[in-house]
This record gives sequence, C-alpha cells and structure tokens, in this order.
Amino acid sequence: MAHYRFDNLLGAPYRGGNLCVRGTKLLTSIGNRVTEVDLTLSSCATLPSENLTEIQCVAVSPSGSHMISFDTDGRAILVNLRKRVVLHHMNFKAKVFACEFSPCGRSFAVCAGKTIQIWATPTMLKEFAPFRLLRQYGGMYDDATCVGWSADSRWVIVGSKDLTARVYSANHVEGYAPPTLAGHREPLVHVAFAGENGDACFTVSKDGAVFEWRLEEAEEEPQERGDSARRKNKSLAKTMTKRWRMCGKHFFHQPAKLTCADYHRATGLLCAGFGHGVFTMHRLSPDSFEHVQTLSVSQEKVSACAFDETGDWIALGCAKLGQLVVWEWQSEAYVYKQQGHYFDVNACAYAPDGSMLATAADDHKVKVWSATTGSCFVTFAEHAAPVSAVAFLPTGHALLSASLDGTVRAFDLMRYRNFRVLTSPDPSQFVSLAVDPTGEIVCAGSLDTFQIFIWSLKTGRLLDILAGHQGPVTSLAFSPESASLASGSWDKSVRLWDVYEGRGQTDVLPHAHDVLALAFRPDGKQIAAATLDGQVFLWDPSDAKLEGTIEGRRDMAGGKIVGDLRSGANVAAGKSFKTLAYSADGALLLAGGDSKSVCVYDVAGKALLKKFHLTKSKAFDGTIERLDSSRVTDAGPLDLLPGDSDSDDDEGLRRGAERDAARNAARGQRTGLPGAGNEKDAMPGAGGGGGGFGAGGGKSADKKKRPRIRCKHVAFAPTGSGWCASTTEGVMVFSKDVGAAFDPTDLGENVTPAAARAALREGDARRALLMALRLRGATEDDTLVAEVLERTKTDAVADALRDFPAALFAPLLEAIALRVTSGPHLQLMLTWTRELCVAHGRALHQAAHGGLTVGGALVGNESGGGFGGDGAAGLLPALRRVSKAFAGLHDDLAATAETSVFLLDYVCAAPPVAETAR
Repeated sequence: MAHYRFDNLLGAPYRGGNLCVRGTKLLTSIGNRVTEVDLTLSSCATLPSENLTEIQCVAVSPSGSHMISFDTDGRAILVNLRKRVVLHHMNFKAKVFACEFSPCGRSFAVCAGKTIQIWATPTMLKEFAPFRLLRQYGGMYDDATCVGWSADSRWVIVGSKDLTARVYSANHVEGYAPPTLAGHREPLVHVAFAGENGDACFTVSKDGAVFEWRLEEAEEEPQERGDSARRKNKSLAKTMTKRWRMCGKHFFHQPAKLTCADYHRATGLLCAGFGHGVFTMHRLSPDSFEHVQTLSVSQEKVSACAFDETGDWIALGCAKLGQLVVWEWQSEAYVYKQQGHYFDVNACAYAPDGSMLATAADDHKVKVWSATTGSCFVTFAEHAAPVSAVAFLPTGHALLSASLDGTVRAFDLMRYRNFRVLTSPDPSQFVSLAVDPTGEIVCAGSLDTFQIFIWSLKTGRLLDILAGHQGPVTSLAFSPESASLASGSWDKSVRLWDVYEGRGQTDVLPHAHDVLALAFRPDGKQIAAATLDGQVFLWDPSDAKLEGTIEGRRDMAGGKIVGDLRSGANVAAGKSFKTLAYSADGALLLAGGDSKSVCVYDVAGKALLKKFHLTKSKAFDGTIERLDSSRVTDAGPLDLLPGDSDSDDDEGLRRGAERDAARNAARGQRTGLPGAGNEKDAMPGAGGGGGGFGAGGGKSADKKKRPRIRCKHVAFAPTGSGWCASTTEGVMVFSKDVGAAFDPTDLGENVTPAAARAALREGDARRALLMALRLRGATEDDTLVAEVLERTKTDAVADALRDFPAALFAPLLEAIALRVTSGPHLQLMLTWTRELCVAHGRALHQAAHGGLTVGGALVGNESGGGFGGDGAAGLLPALRRVSKAFAGLHDDLAATAETSVFLLDYVCAAPPVAETAR
C-alpha cells in the first residue's frame, strides 16, 4: 500500500555549485541532490542519488552517460544518467573545487586540494577498483580552483588561489616541466584553452582581469661549457624552443568582483558573472576583446554560469536567491527562468485534480507549481509577513492563503490576480486555514486572539467569530460529508462547530496534551489529532468516541543534533507530529514533524507501514545517529566552529543565523504580539533550524548555526498518485512506485508477455488483458497493457470486460488514463471506459459512495484478483485520473472547435469547384 518513491524536489531550483549543460539537459545541484532540467519541455526531475553533504561541483561526460558529483568533504558518486542509478562511490580525501571530463571522455581531471589528479573514466561494468588514477601533479602553493582541457585531450590547464595557472600534460612527456603563468593579482576563477591545438589559453581572475597567453617560438643561445661543448655545438647557432607568453590583457571594468566565468571554444565567447547580479559577454580573438552583451539578472551575485554545446544558451545561477536562468543571447529571450523560496516552506497543498501544487513560505510569497513538470508558473507576493497556510478551492480555479500579516487572500488562477482580501476587525496573526466543500465559506484560526474567523468568499463579509479556545488555533478542517468544522488548539482540545446553522460549538474532544494538527478522513467519518506527547488520536466525530490511538514518539526517534551528548536513538523526548494527512481512500495516514522521517500508518490496523527518510545529508542536524569523536575539539564540534572566511559556498539557501534573524524580524514586524520575536514562544516547527552545541546565547554568536531537518506540512494528492512534504530542503514530492507494487503471487509459468501477445493474436482479448495487468511493473518498459488496449478491436471490448475481476479495476483505469493523455486512440479509450461502466457500474458506484474500506464489498467476494486491497484502495483515485484526462481533452477540443467554427462555415458555404475540362 505504501509503495512510493522520491520523485522531485521543489522550492529551490539552484543552491550553489556549478552548472552543466549537455544537449537540452541542464544539471544543477540542490543541497546534496542533483536536478535534471529539460530545457525543451521546461520540466525538471531530481535524481534519486544523494551525496553525504552538500554538493560542491558536478561534471558530466561528453556522451551524457556518466555524471560525477562531489560533496564538500571530497566524497564522490558516479551515476548512470540514463538509468539514474549509482554506479560507484569514491573518497578523494580532499576538498574538490572543480572537475571536468576530457573532450574524448576517456578521463576526467579533479582539482583536489593543492593537486590536480587525472583519472580514467570508469566503465559500466562491476569492478573492484573502478577509479584508476592516471596522473597526479602538484607544485601549487594553494588550492586549485578551476581546470580546463585542450581540444585534443592532451593538455590540462589549472588555475589556483596562488594567483597562477599551470599547464600540465595528460600523458607522460619525458623532461617536460609544467610552465607557470603568473601576473594576476586575485585568485583565478576560470581557465580555458582557446586554440584547437592547445597553443592559446585565457585566464580570468576575481578582479575582472582576462590574460591572453600564446605558445610561441622562442630563441635561446646554447649554454656552452668548456672547449669540448663549444666544439660539439659549433654547428648549432641557435636552439628553438616553445614558451608561453602573455600577449594581451583585458579588463571588464565592473564595480563588483568577478564571481564566475565560462568560455565557449567554438564561438570564442566569454561569459562572466559579477557580485552585483550582472553578467557580460565578450568575444575573444587575437588582440581583440569585443563587448557583446551586458544584462542584470539578479540583485545578488551570479554564482555560476555555463554555455551549452552550441553556444546559443547561457545558464546562470544565483545561490543567494535560489534563481536559475537560461538566456538565449542572440534573440535576447529567456529559455528557462525559475526562482525558489528564500525561506522555509510552511505549507503545501494539491489542487483538486492533482495537476498543481501550491506552496507558502516565510519569504511572504505563495508559489504555484505544475505537478507534471515541476516548474513554478506563477508567484503571488502580496503578503507582508510570512504565509502560514494555503488551500485550493474545490473548483481548483482559485487559491487561498493565510498570513501573519492579518489577512487571508484569494488569488484567481485564471487571471493570476488577488481578487479578495479577508481581514478581521482587530489585527490578528492567522496560522490555520480551511475551506468548506462548496467553496463559499472560508475559516482562519488566529495565533494571538485564539479565535476562528468565518468569511463569505463571494461577498468578502465577515460572517461570524467563533470563540472558545484558550490557546492558538493551530489547525482547522471541514468535514467532507457534513456541516461540521473541526479546530485544534494548544488548549488541549479539538472542538467541533456547526458553521452553517450558527449553533456554535457542538462537541469537545479533550486531550491530555496540546493539539498540534488534525485531519478529516475523506469520507468524514474519522478525525485524526496529533498531540504534543507524540500520539495520534482517532475519533468518530458523529458521537465523539475515541476509536484508537497511534503511539508515534518512538517512530520519530533517530537523528541527533551536533553537540548533544545523547545518541540519536535515545533522543525521543519532545518528538511529536506537527502535520497529518489522509490518503485519498482513507486507508493511509501520513504524519510528519521535527524528524528526518515521515511516517505512513495503516488506519485500520493502527500500525506503522513505512518510514520515508527525507535526507541523509550530514549538513543538517538530526540526520546522523552517532557523533564522530574525531571531529570534536576542546572548542566544540568542528561543524559548529567558524569556517574559512574565503569560502563562498555558504551563500546558498542554508538556514543559518542570519536567515533566522531575518525570519524572526519578519514575524514581529507587524505588532509586538507573543511569539513574534522569541523562538521559544513561536509555533511548533516554525522556529529556526538551529540548536545543538552552543546554539543559543550571546557568547556563542561566533559559532555556526546548523539547519535542522524537519517536516512542516504534508499533503496527499487527491488522485492518490503521490504525496508531498514541505521540509527544510524544500518540497519533496513522492510518487507511486509501480515496480515496488508488483505482486507475483498470482503469476504462473504460462503468464508471460509472449503468452499475452499470443492470446491477443488469437482474438482472446480478455485473457491477454488479464495477463498484461498482472505483469504490470514486472518489466522495465510497462507497455504491454497499452499494447493490449490499443490492439483490441472495438467490437471485442465488451467481451473482454465481461466477468472482469474487480481487483483489477484500478490498474485498468490507470492504464486508460495514461493512454488518453499520451496515446492517439481517443475513441477506443472512450469505448473501454464506457463498456467498463456498463458492465460494472454498480461496483464503481459503490466504491465512489462509501466503498472506501479495504475490506469492503468491492473486493470482498473476489478471491482471484491477486491484488487484494491495493486494487480497491486505488479505485477512487483512478476514477479521478480518468475523469481529469477526459476533461482536459474535452477542453482542448472545445477550444480548437471554437476557433475553427467560422472557417468550417466558410468551407461548407463555398460553392463546389467545377471539374476542369480535360
């Protein structure tokens, strides 16, 4: 049932490191993960592989098959990009600043500390020692920062912090002494060969100086030693040698330091980014430095830039603001433009059809993302304080958000504007939000006045104020089936209200500890409430009866804070769930809090099914189980001590002391209310991610403040295809893992893809479809079901669905929905759907109206389905996906027909063309 896998990471398209462009794919690092952006489709997907700490640099082979990523500790993983699997691990035992594959793809160069290492590219085969060191050169007095290959893969140029560049040979050359190219006054940022034969190169430094070097013939007089040497070299008057000479100096003349640069050898273009958000393009040629373009893309420094293979596109990244831009310099147009949240994401919500995902953050912004492409297509910045809650209207055409600035705003997703602002008579800080099933009533709970405000969205009028809680109202939820509103508060109670008839409070569900979160089951017959002691209580709202309890404190255990003397397994005190969400069928309960894991529970059995770990990055507190004693000094853990002042790697979206101070100031900028400036009095999970050894107090202000991994909000997709969690790293999206859900218990030796295709050729469509559905997920390419659906004749569809097992309804509907959106046979898919509804309409109707339990009548009489409760549990989400697919196609066809109606009238009214005489 809990077969989900990590699919994407939203909220910050870029957080530091370099950028790699191969073809139409852009690779960017987000924390300890790598995201692949398809520039043609404007979509992104995060690779499942993880480094142990934040990624420092990424390199991709020229063929695009290999990717190697290095973290800040010098550990690397080699990934097969096509299969998205990790091939090998390697520890370089030094901080790696740059890496680049050779143009031939047979080797790659690594700047590890003060050395340059050349390694052979590992193969796809399993080997005991896949990484093979070919060459290692030293001679630099400081760390190597950049590297470049010649076009023939014979020479490597390396720039260093010692203000020099050196040219090394990739192959052994007898008697070769690497030359030193000196003259810069700042550390080098970029080096590159310019000529095809490696006889020219450029070096770029932080002060904006570009030096041009040429390999020229130089004359040297022979050194004669004594009479014998003079007689021996009498015939040789001169000896010709080659030396590197500086033949040009160029300067950018920008007011800020140069932060990144990239050179495109084929076009001769040099792109440079600066600290004030400006990048410039120049065309380099012998004795020429021609200005091409200057553009400002950000208010902060440009952290990385990279050309594509053709030189037409430039990828630019700003780590401070989380910006990622791809610029086409010839047409002066954006190819791709994304910016994530600057502060933590507080809440997330799916649209009713699951096509959109909304996020609200402490940076006062609300963003709407496409669930399919993973790209943000609209940002609302009307709020003046952190946004605490967000919700879609049932129609999906509008979005609501509640903020600490005392407003609830409604945004139109058709025109992208704020069309309604709901306020309270007295200033209040709203921390919870709920919309009734009709979309007409909006409720918001306050942090300071402990009241619930009710508005009419249509008129914008305040209808009622519900008082009764004695603490902040942290969560609100409407019942999907009845006129009931549930509210949870820190006063240790869950209260039920009658909003429509104005009867006020109807029931009180008492608890022993503060209520932090609650959720209604989709059928409205159960309420789940999470309390401060780590328990989840399940209530029947009709008679206020307790149905069961889930003990979750031990499930959240694990992960320690750096500086804490206890091990991660014993740190269970204070653990509690801060957010709850039911699945679309009500069979699963998702719970998250201040932990590195999100727990999935079986509601019927009240048991833990699976724990999803959010990250394994050691850059966060709460991810490691035991503290490494070798990293503990008399001054405290090394991870908390101030780092290198010259490092620019901490300018990304890491939640440090500066960001926590800014967030606390934003929370308290409106009024001096309780909890606005003191982190101890703030909402659970809303404070900074610090803590640990020396994290509080003025005498430890010189120490680092490490971010802490936590989950602030979880939400299930209404279609049941996945769920998302807003975490410290961003919004993590999980989707169904079809391969993990494969169940071979109903398979026999005769159930094979070949047997299914043979049955299809024989005309037995029913047997072929049953085999194909039972084999789904068993092969890498899940195309067998699509082949059976599309090759079945129209008149044979009704016979194929006669006496069809009810347990296979859900996978059949999922396959139909997929073929509707991606296949050309629309009429045939409509026939499949119609015949399924005709033959099994009663069972489908029962599932849509109350048949939500796993052991219900839908599959209770089916013993031959082989998939049991999984098929029944996914039936309602599958029906929603089919409805969404057909509705989308209907809208597209309606728009096309509407634009062509006059053209069709004209064609039909035109007189027939007379046949020309032969």
